[in-house]
Amino acid sequence: MLDAFFQLMSPVLLAMTLAGVCLGIIWGALPGLSTTMAMGLLIGLSAGMSQQVSICFMLGVYTGSVFGGAISAILINIPGTPDAVPTMIEGHTLAQRGEGGQALGMSIAASFVGGTVGIVLLILFIPLILSFALNFRSWEMFWLAVIGIMVSGSMAAGAMPLKGWIAGWLGILIALVGLDEIHAVPRFTFGSPMLYDGISYVAVLIGLFGLAEILRTLPSDSAPTIPGEVGRIFPPLRRLARYSPAALRSGVMGAVIGAIPGAGANVASFLAYDIGRRRASREEAAQWGKGSYQALVCAETSNNANIGGSMLPTLALGIPGNAAAAALLAALTLKNVTVGPTIEVDHPGLIYFIYGALIIANVLMYLAAFALIKPCIKLFSLPRGILMPLIIPVCVVGAYSVKLSMFDVWVMFAAGIAGWGLTRFHFPVAPIVLGVILAPLADENLRRALLVFEDKSVGFILSQWIGTVLMAGVLFVVIEGILRGLRASRQQTAAA
Repeated sequence: MLDAFFQLMSPVLLAMTLAGVCLGIIWGALPGLSTTMAMGLLIGLSAGMSQQVSICFMLGVYTGSVFGGAISAILINIPGTPDAVPTMIEGHTLAQRGEGGQALGMSIAASFVGGTVGIVLLILFIPLILSFALNFRSWEMFWLAVIGIMVSGSMAAGAMPLKGWIAGWLGILIALVGLDEIHAVPRFTFGSPMLYDGISYVAVLIGLFGLAEILRTLPSDSAPTIPGEVGRIFPPLRRLARYSPAALRSGVMGAVIGAIPGAGANVASFLAYDIGRRRASREEAAQWGKGSYQALVCAETSNNANIGGSMLPTLALGIPGNAAAAALLAALTLKNVTVGPTIEVDHPGLIYFIYGALIIANVLMYLAAFALIKPCIKLFSLPRGILMPLIIPVCVVGAYSVKLSMFDVWVMFAAGIAGWGLTRFHFPVAPIVLGVILAPLADENLRRALLVFEDKSVGFILSQWIGTVLMAGVLFVVIEGILRGLRASRQQTAAA
């Protein structure tokens, strides 16, 4: 850790972390520009950076954009990110009472506490998971990747899990295009040399989370009404101390939920918001929904603690905790970093560098947030009809810069149109990213395991207890998803 901190004290790394944090805060504050969209678009821009610079920049963007959604939620009643909805409910009410600055100050402090709690839990628990995961071999890694893909059913919010699984397996189909990893046999190339190297997952990511989002939100060009003054921002220490127990409870909750693949920060913020209301005193609970600082603290602490929680399965198992973590996983893959059980063996010291980068990004987020609130207010006046087209060149540059190939730009446009069409029919696009990233891991390990088990009996294969437990986990995910889908279908029928 000391070596990592000495490296991170480099002016270049500090500057790039600060740049990522500031860009993330501004991006998250603008309505319609989500954390996942920021991560997906900026992967291409990080392609030309060194490994350490890229990691610092992307973690800075991740940390800053998660908080940034609170600014627009409080001041103009439009959540910059989906997980900022509970913040909007309480914060905008406070802003209407003339306490917008205090609400923003409490959000900044709560975000810092939440990020700290998430990082501490990440550092404490990842060695335990890694020591167990080192027992994973090809057979176990295959089933681990399958679980990650099947988790895509839980990303189908408001839809049947089947749609999430369809999207996940569509990502697998995209990833299998090109020469296979073991025998170099062309698959789904249709004789086109341009497809021999496969389809760039970065281009797919930018199209799905960047261009598709532009196509979805471009028709709305109205500019929100912005307040003239926000008042004092720094909250009093007495108020911070009063709500510290709620902040710690919500931080632990957000980190734990973040470690569950597919749950996401929106689940963490809503759950912490609800549990905070149940645990509050009668006087405090009466203020819930009417401008409660405690409710604001619960929501903001949990969604920022979700960052450290989502990094836990991402780094230890190679399964992204949410869509933004999937984009970060893609950025690490672009730098030839294979995350998972062997990360400390393959890349000694890298995991400590990531710890340090997260800590520094969290501190810089706290400092930069106070400075960027007023500039962010000015940006709110931009109509979406002007803002969204300005992002299209960023998409093009990001897709082109990875391989300097115009083919990737066309892939990005195709993925964007396909992503827009899928969202129109209520298919989630995040599972496609999971499929694209995890499919090569599943494909290579399955075929290697089949070679190992070529002369073995079924009983011997089932005796590999870790693989058998993971197989049972896949079955559980499928059954739970089917039951959840049937339950949602019955509720819709009853409502109709």
